Amino acid sequence: MPRVCTICTHDLRDEIDAAIVSGAPYRQIAERFGTSESAMYRHKNDHVSKRVAARVAKAQDAKDVADADDLLAQIKALRNRSISILQKAEHAGDYRTALQGIREARGCIELLAEMENQLNRGDTINILVTPAWIETLSVLLTALQGHPAALLAVSGALASIEGGNHARVA
Repeated sequence: MPRVCTICTHDLRDEIDAAIVSGAPYRQIAERFGTSESAMYRHKNDHVSKRVAARVAKAQDAKDVADADDLLAQIKALRNRSISILQKAEHAGDYRTALQGIREARGCIELLAEMENQLNRGDTINILVTPAWIETLSVLLTALQGHPAALLAVSGALASIEGGNHARVA
């Protein structure tokens, strides 16, 4: 049965952890809290490092969320300002500025949609029409010619993958 960490069960664990994290020597901490240096060392290596790492990760996640929220708020503010300028330009009959306002508002809206995962600007590649896929399919079906049941099963599976666009080979 593994040994219970005397520091983890200590009444002043949080204070001990704070002293360890602050870099105080093990001997001083051990004397202050009535424990051994070796217990301090084991506790730091086995528990404090993991606990601190988890807290740091959680804090970083919270900071990332706050930064993203701030960025979204800034983009929304830019969008609102662009729309306001657009409306003023339209009202004044300044259609050139109004068109620029439309472009800026559109850019802000696109950026917001992209950040909120509502717009994907990534490239889409249809592998079903690439020469490599067509060659692979040809080789596979040719290899299965002597095995009619397997050929039928593979053809059916491929047809379902391709959304029914692949003709079954009989």
